[in-house]
Amino acid sequence: MSGQKLVTLNVGGKIFTTRFSTIKQFPTSRLTRMLDGRDQEFKMDGGQIFVDRDGVLFSFILDFLRTQRLILPPDFSDYLRLQREALFYELDPLVDLLNQELLLQPRPALVQVYFLSRNTQAFFRVFGSCSKTIEMLTGRITVFIEQPSAPTWSSNCCPPQMTLLPLPPQRPSYHDLVFQCGSDSVTDNQTGVRYVSIKPDSRKLANGTNVLGLLIDTLLMEGFHLVGNRTVSSEDKTECYSFERIKRPEALAMNKTVKPEAAIMPGQSQKKK
Repeated sequence: MSGQKLVTLNVGGKIFTTRFSTIKQFPTSRLTRMLDGRDQEFKMDGGQIFVDRDGVLFSFILDFLRTQRLILPPDFSDYLRLQREALFYELDPLVDLLNQELLLQPRPALVQVYFLSRNTQAFFRVFGSCSKTIEMLTGRITVFIEQPSAPTWSSNCCPPQMTLLPLPPQRPSYHDLVFQCGSDSVTDNQTGVRYVSIKPDSRKLANGTNVLGLLIDTLLMEGFHLVGNRTVSSEDKTECYSFERIKRPEALAMNKTVKPEAAIMPGQSQKKK
């Protein structure tokens, strides 16, 4: 059959239509034998080849056949089941990719947010196992401090005007940052206010609870998941919020020097037909 002709597969009730050439890229695979009629378990029925396997996982396999790249969603977790399907179809290059330790054993990124609310002030300390996460937050968080404007000729008759001085959060180390918001006493008669803004939100917030909510939303949008919260100290009621993100590679590609026709894992020989 011509490689440009189409074939329809019914895999576990899900219908897939693709070119013969896509399915037959690896001549030693079971998929190729299926199309050639050399695997008696699979037969054409009503213009379709029925395969009694997982149709959802086959969508990733078909995508691999089309691109020679393994692209999985960030929250994908069925690695062992997908590996079992790759073994069933005898797609050795895909099995090889799934065996890569980076994919099978992803390292989670951890973030802890310590929050203390005291009177009209709120204090934050953020620890991250990955310094890039702390750098990302440092670039988004801005602390604005109120300070009096330069005096003018009318300053004697009017209250001093206040301006906002933008400052980045403090970085005690590569893996943490600290900042605060709320009001604190500058003099006996004046109160200074610290506002916090977290991009892309343009609001300047002084309330600690509101800032905490915005910080949590920012971490969730970055793919982190809240895995727990606890009260660290019953005396000052410091709260700790723990987040985790398992970030996997967006795509793993086959070795370009290996042609599909010869893509056999080491120690395996091509089966004789």
